[in-house]
Amino acid sequence: MTDDARRQARLGALYGIGAYVSWGLLPLFLKLLVGVPAIQIVAHRILWSLLLLAVLVVVARGWPQLRAALANRRVLLLLCASATLIAINWTVYIWAVLHGHVVEASLGYFINPLVNVALGVVALRERLRPWQGVAVAIAAAGVLALALSGGSALWISLLLAFSFGFYGLIRKTVAVDALAGLTIETALLAPVALAVLAFAAQDGSAAFGPDAHLNLLLMLAGVVTALPLLMFAAAARRMRYATLGLFQYLAPTLQFLEAVLLFGEPLRTVHFLTFACIWTGCALYAADLIRAARTPISPQ
Repeated sequence: MTDDARRQARLGALYGIGAYVSWGLLPLFLKLLVGVPAIQIVAHRILWSLLLLAVLVVVARGWPQLRAALANRRVLLLLCASATLIAINWTVYIWAVLHGHVVEASLGYFINPLVNVALGVVALRERLRPWQGVAVAIAAAGVLALALSGGSALWISLLLAFSFGFYGLIRKTVAVDALAGLTIETALLAPVALAVLAFAAQDGSAAFGPDAHLNLLLMLAGVVTALPLLMFAAAARRMRYATLGLFQYLAPTLQFLEAVLLFGEPLRTVHFLTFACIWTGCALYAADLIRAARTPISPQ
């Protein structure tokens, strides 16, 4: 590896860590917005993100990619689907944080990598390596134990895991670059976001108004949304995707620690069993990624 390649890999690692740590600390930001309806936070997140992304498209001269995507009917339909999925994911996640379900939210993002493996096998006909199969089975056993125990908001975890899993599947298969795709997704959601805020203003429940501090926080939601995604894209260009995949456990780990240590969310015995299974499955999955990345490819 050349010195420039090493420098790019180190820079990529810093971007990757920055992205996942930002996502991991997101509940701390959202807790500042307690009292604001989740749907309004999502609406502001969409609109302020769109403004920032439009500036980035201009700076990066991304209009050709944007026009090409908009002219392709299949791409546009797929981005409509992915926009719907990410809106569902954002709404459920924000609602969960605001209503004291950060533990379940973190569980969803621990499950997500294993959902991705399963979707790859079913939808993309990818081959499941033996240890990946074991990892998925162990994690599924933990989720099943939590489901059978009752009394837990497991729907939050599953909806987050599967909505983001299918979102990633669509974005993997659609022929559009990251900036153009995210810009189109937010543009597609913008009319709905505007309608939500207009309705809130009409019935007097709008959070955006005379409180300058709250207004600033709602505007910052756009930066908080777009910045980690841009760091992630920068990391993906500079390092091996398998290595970057290992960083994804940073976010739910931080969220889990915040839920227990800062927010005082209760943990039942079944939670420990479920997380033990999930963490074991994730550890096996990570170990298999490392082993596969280090295994030399045999000459044909």
